[in-house]
Amino acid sequence: MKRTDVRSQAEKPDPGGYAAALAALTDEWLAGLFDRAAKGRGVALVAVGGYGRGELSPRSDLDLLLLHDNGDAEEIATLADRLWYPVWDLGLTLDHSVRTPAEARRAAGEDLRVQLGLLDARHLAGDRGLTAALRTTVLADWRNQAPKRLPELQDLCAERARRYGELQYLLEPDLKEARGGLRDATVLRAVAASWLADPPRAGLADARRRLLDVRDALHLTTGRATDRLALEDQDQVAAALGLLDADALLRQVYEAARVLSYAGDLTWRDVRRVLKARAARPRLRALLGGGKPPAERSPLAEGVVEQDGEVGLALTARPERDPVLLLRAAAAAAQAGLPLSPHAVRHLAATARPLPTPWPAEAREQFVTLLGSGRPAVQIWTALEAEGLITRLLPDWERVRCRPQRNAVHRWTVDRHLIETAVHASALTRRVDRPDLLLVAALLHDIGKGWPGDHCVTGGTIARDVALRIGFDQADAAVLADLVRHHLLLVKTATRRDLDDPATVRAVAEAVGTRGTLELLHALTEADALATGPAAWSSWRGFLVSELVRRVSAVLTGDAPEEPGPAAPTAEQERLAVEAFRTGGPALALHARPEPPAGEHPGTDAEGSSQEPEPLGVELLIAVPDQPGVLPAVAGVLAVHRLTVRTAGLRALELPDEVGDGSVLLLDWRVAAEYGSPPPADRLRADLARALDGSLDIATRLAERDAAHRWRRGAGAPPPRVTVAPAASRHATVIEVRAQDAPGLLFRIGRALEKAGARVRSMHVSTLGANAVDAFYVTTDTGEPLPEPDATSMARMLEEALRA
Repeated sequence: MKRTDVRSQAEKPDPGGYAAALAALTDEWLAGLFDRAAKGRGVALVAVGGYGRGELSPRSDLDLLLLHDNGDAEEIATLADRLWYPVWDLGLTLDHSVRTPAEARRAAGEDLRVQLGLLDARHLAGDRGLTAALRTTVLADWRNQAPKRLPELQDLCAERARRYGELQYLLEPDLKEARGGLRDATVLRAVAASWLADPPRAGLADARRRLLDVRDALHLTTGRATDRLALEDQDQVAAALGLLDADALLRQVYEAARVLSYAGDLTWRDVRRVLKARAARPRLRALLGGGKPPAERSPLAEGVVEQDGEVGLALTARPERDPVLLLRAAAAAAQAGLPLSPHAVRHLAATARPLPTPWPAEAREQFVTLLGSGRPAVQIWTALEAEGLITRLLPDWERVRCRPQRNAVHRWTVDRHLIETAVHASALTRRVDRPDLLLVAALLHDIGKGWPGDHCVTGGTIARDVALRIGFDQADAAVLADLVRHHLLLVKTATRRDLDDPATVRAVAEAVGTRGTLELLHALTEADALATGPAAWSSWRGFLVSELVRRVSAVLTGDAPEEPGPAAPTAEQERLAVEAFRTGGPALALHARPEPPAGEHPGTDAEGSSQEPEPLGVELLIAVPDQPGVLPAVAGVLAVHRLTVRTAGLRALELPDEVGDGSVLLLDWRVAAEYGSPPPADRLRADLARALDGSLDIATRLAERDAAHRWRRGAGAPPPRVTVAPAASRHATVIEVRAQDAPGLLFRIGRALEKAGARVRSMHVSTLGANAVDAFYVTTDTGEPLPEPDATSMARMLEEALRA
């Protein structure tokens, strides 16, 4: 028999059909082997674990137990050989054991995993009574030991979740081990078998079958025994399942995982409550003299009470007459930091009246209260979504629900990212005059990702419609639309544009319009970045955004100078310039900047609490006689020393008349060490001098290091893209580069620009995960912006150089 034999019988099976058909064929084959090899009674062949449940994917292990009643040891060993060797001969992976019922029971008592496997024991061949007796004994032991073993099982689940993550958010999930995967489905069966708690049944079987179908397709398309749904396999698996694309596949996986995760949350909550009640029962009996104490119900809001650590509905509550009750209960639960009773949520889903359009003021206020509750809002939102209540309130939510984000910077799906943004925004509400607008904008800022086109533009239109539907007036709806439309404006401008260029600041001021909107946009930008992931926000980015906001605010209040000239050099800059002119070589200074500049708002962590500011790096001042090759030389030396460039400014500084006739290039850069501390200034100066005179071959040094660590590069990175930003500055042409971040990237760009004859006035470097997004302000030799044909040609040339 071969595993592929089943494909001829069931080419496109129903959900779960492949696993069942394969298990049935394997049962028949193993039973035949046993019947030919076994002699007499007192021996049974038992399937355990996944095979015992009939979950036999094409490359699954066979979990088998040869059960015997302590008969002749030599005969048992011979029988085992006659069973195991044919399995191995077919190249199948076998997890096997040979035990008496007493030995199996003892092994289960010592190892929780063995006990879980035996709970799914299924008779294949031989003495059926032996198998039945084992199942009865193991199940009785499990129920008797459940108060002790279930907490141990929960700890194992938590540790597995820490190791493998949450299936419903991972781009390359482990279908079995990640939280919400097949292993958790097995755990829920075990908890149900303990009779200590009953997992919710709605949707569980379908979610488990869906994950099994995906794993079957994964095994068949890859030919490997893998549970990890890798990016490169997702299109093939989607096609095998008849799905549109890899995103459709991931959404199905996420939906199944969400059902299992939520069921697990409810089940473990019930287990804890039952165990706590059992522990307290003897004391209560002693105090009360027997009988059951009455349940305490504490009112939280109209129609909403707290009972037994959960939030439920009052006995007098009438959801069918009170359409705001749903949001009132959700807000009260979030404010109290308590879970909503599953029974209450199901009752609301079945009986609650829909809200009128527009919503009444109380509904909108309760909705905002829910969003502003911080971290507790997440579990409340999850409970409402599990019963389909969120899409009833916000129909547009359906398009972002479980939607994957194929960007390594993002740690969440689109819908969870929106909730996380609201959580972070709740910690920033004291910074704005309209916290309600901030919280709703946080929830809706990426709502356009479910539609074609620019999600900012589409999202702005949707946000306006949603705002009017939930009861905001026209003016507030317009502000919300602007916030969603421009939610990327501040961070993109701050990290990719020259803040000293008046055109940059004016463009932002014109887009924002008012200081109130600017204030809201500033908080939304920070909340969005913090909710995205660690790579999206830092103290340095926070400083740049804050500095941009300060300058835009000055423009909006009329306090900004019309056309500021270049800043006068400081005394130190003049000293370095004079030194470089007189020595004919570079002059250099390093200054640590360990704390964020005054006025920067520290970030917040996932719980909404303040984080310690991180170092902003080191200020590097370099003066060097004006000559070709300065940018690639400096960038190359910094790359050799593993220093990351965060921002870089370059300008020509005219020397005082008493010093001499000429100019010196002044570079004011912010750099950070990849690890450890930056090298001493004198070492950097020496290497820079060698790079400028050609005695230090930077290209060779970087190529050697790159070759030694080529395995670190990610596979399948998209090609670099170089564009000209239209109307970004009146004083220079802005060339934008998007590429895979790598050591020496800035050196390669600088060398290509130098070769093209461009003069770099300043540059702004931003790294998001593995992606570099850099902007270069370039001019002609006379300091003018490049003509449009020259700019286009330069962008094309730079892109070709980076692709090489």
